[in-house]
Amino acid sequence: MITLMKKDDLKRERIHLTGQVQGVGFRPYVYRLAVAGGLSGFVVNDSAGATIEVQGPAGQLNRFIRRLPGELPPLAEVNRCRRTELPPKDDEKTFEIRASAGGELSDAQVTPDTAACDECLAEMRDQANPRYRYPFINCTNCGPRYSIIERIPYDRPNTTMTDFAMCDLCGSQYSDPADRRFHAQPIACPNCGPMCRLTDPRGREIACDDPIIAAADLIRRGRIVAIKGLGGFHLACRADIDHAVRRLRLRKGRDAKPFALMVRDLAQARRLCELDAEAENLLAGSVRPICLLQRRADAPVAESVAPGLTTLGVMLPYTPLHHLLFSLDLPALVMTSGNVSDEPLVRDDEDAVAHLGRIADAILLHNRRIARSIDDSVVQVGVAGPPAVLRRARGYAPRPIGLTGSAEDAPTVLAVGAELKNTVCIYRNGRACHGDALASRAVVSEHIGDLKDGRVYRHFMRVISDAEALFDLQPDIIAADMHPQYLSTEYALRRAAGKLSGRPAVPLLRIQHHHAHVISCLAEHGRSDEVIGIACDGTGYGTDGAIWGCEIMRASPADFVRLGHLRYFNLPGGNAAAVETARPATSLLMETFGKDFAKIPIVERIMCDISNGFTRCEKINSAERQAARLAVRRCSRRPMDTLVEQLSAGVNCPPSSSLGRLFDAVAGMCGLAERNRYEGEAPMLAEGAADKGVEDEYPFTLTEADPFEIDYRPMIEGIVGDITGGVAVGVVSAKFHNTVAAFLSASARRVREITGLKTAALSGGCFANRYLTARLVNLLKADGFEVLTHREIPCNDGGVALGQAVIAAAGYKTEEQR
Repeated sequence: MITLMKKDDLKRERIHLTGQVQGVGFRPYVYRLAVAGGLSGFVVNDSAGATIEVQGPAGQLNRFIRRLPGELPPLAEVNRCRRTELPPKDDEKTFEIRASAGGELSDAQVTPDTAACDECLAEMRDQANPRYRYPFINCTNCGPRYSIIERIPYDRPNTTMTDFAMCDLCGSQYSDPADRRFHAQPIACPNCGPMCRLTDPRGREIACDDPIIAAADLIRRGRIVAIKGLGGFHLACRADIDHAVRRLRLRKGRDAKPFALMVRDLAQARRLCELDAEAENLLAGSVRPICLLQRRADAPVAESVAPGLTTLGVMLPYTPLHHLLFSLDLPALVMTSGNVSDEPLVRDDEDAVAHLGRIADAILLHNRRIARSIDDSVVQVGVAGPPAVLRRARGYAPRPIGLTGSAEDAPTVLAVGAELKNTVCIYRNGRACHGDALASRAVVSEHIGDLKDGRVYRHFMRVISDAEALFDLQPDIIAADMHPQYLSTEYALRRAAGKLSGRPAVPLLRIQHHHAHVISCLAEHGRSDEVIGIACDGTGYGTDGAIWGCEIMRASPADFVRLGHLRYFNLPGGNAAAVETARPATSLLMETFGKDFAKIPIVERIMCDISNGFTRCEKINSAERQAARLAVRRCSRRPMDTLVEQLSAGVNCPPSSSLGRLFDAVAGMCGLAERNRYEGEAPMLAEGAADKGVEDEYPFTLTEADPFEIDYRPMIEGIVGDITGGVAVGVVSAKFHNTVAAFLSASARRVREITGLKTAALSGGCFANRYLTARLVNLLKADGFEVLTHREIPCNDGGVALGQAVIAAAGYKTEEQR
């Protein structure tokens, strides 16, 4: 009971908040704050967030309002706050948490999964605590959210925790507003919650006292164990035993793509990689993504973990189960996605036995169902500013992106993204709530993957169905890429035509790939103004039918104009040119030296090296030659003269302005990669090979045409001269990177002269290259540009869906205005 002052001394306010305020302990936080301040009133969840009505003496009320945003629970986030003064109520004596009418509804944010908090971990290590060594301990500040919710509202019966009835202890904590576990939907303990078991590859239970201890012992002895986690399975083995890592590669079908690592703590991470304060905060924070970090030369991990690369992907334990494993004195572990390469992440126990039993020596299971597969997020650290997300999944999805302006009349858009690194996006229109216009929001899905695999494509359709059901939305329009062969576009075409069961026909808008890239960057920054767009990647279907990939444009959500691009070169074999580096290299050399280029002795020597899987020219020393040979994989190749004939005839040789293929070609000419064994391998090896401290550049020109062209031919001449002259590959690679940054910067200046625009937005997969991005950003800023780069939305094709959605909404509004 609270004693209050006279009515004349009282003030009352209604405070409405939007953001991440449901399912994160916000209401009990408000309750405790109000009671401590001697205030009355209530807090309640509503359809868009939370509403507080609070009453008390003016001084105490103002103190409550000042403290409210500054002491939020770890997972809470307030985006908007609207205050309204109300008349006091005479008969109100207490502060209470009111039940939500209809529960937490679909306008409120669904919270991402979060790493175990320090308080829960301390309880898990306390022998006197009832949750001692319990691998599913959680509270309102941590644990599973998005991976267990099946439908709105976010109440326990609507999650996979409905399988477990609460015991008296858990029930009392769940019901107590003063308890840290008040309305923690995944609350559990050893008496009533999920439990682990260890099986052999055929699913037969292995008798043991403690499945986690038994699994750790198997890993310690060099075995591979599949581990069921938060959003799916991992495959784990020791990272310091080369034959264990190679065995995992062979069984998983993953030739060379780098594996992620999990380490016990920051001290163990420091033994592997160079860490700064920002990296440490990210590694040990509430999200705990895989962080791409500079590898230490003496890192105690097998070379087969990340062959040829100078970076490692490292994360810290984020579930209580992970912490229990590493408490058993394990070294750094490979902790890679639990799937066969290019297939969806496994989440169900039966699928784990069927698909992972062929890979793992044992399977550590638990009986808490996973509602949706969510892979680990990947974040790049130390790139021209704050960390940048490259794969947006656990810990980030489905946190919405707030978009600028009130868009009450905007449509609901489903954007189906690209074909590689696919994500989908739902753009939700704003609407009035409590007299306050809500901004439009875009919810970008978790990473889905490459749609060419049939299982991934089915997963893509399931993600769309789940998202529409979870957020209770049906699109007014669908946005898709212009590429006629993308499977995401094929889905959109069928749905737009009403050919999908239970899905009515809706209008379809086709969006140019690089326009979507640039606008995704703009949207992430809350901008909708016109900018200079610089979009650089491997492939995107152009409005002229060519394969674009280095585009300089004037862009806004409503429209774009292509003002410049890399000079076209042909790609013999089309998609095959994205795999074999000899194909774009042959084309670029032919463009530079003419049809008889192969007769030039120095060029012939380079091309023979590439075409035969042999690396570099004869003037490099034997140690360099051996290192280079280790970086490539020999395979049968089309002879060089066949590629020349194909290019001369123009058969299956689409024109391209792809910067990604230019990187492939130069990596091939430098002897770094004969083929891409995984997407982006050759450019990654070229970046890793680049020497530091090199400031020289190769020449290039910008033409006066409209659109202008970036002429790379002087650069190719310089590269050929350096390689045949015995210049170290590290210097050649650095000069190449410097030249790319220089011609992109020069292109931005050209567009500024044409348009007067002074803001440049950088997007596309090429900007995952840390060397290129850092150098270009520095050049642009030194030249007076405002520079926008990606941070929370991937620069690669994982961000395309967001751009598509924003462009489609803008196009819809433009049509409505007409």
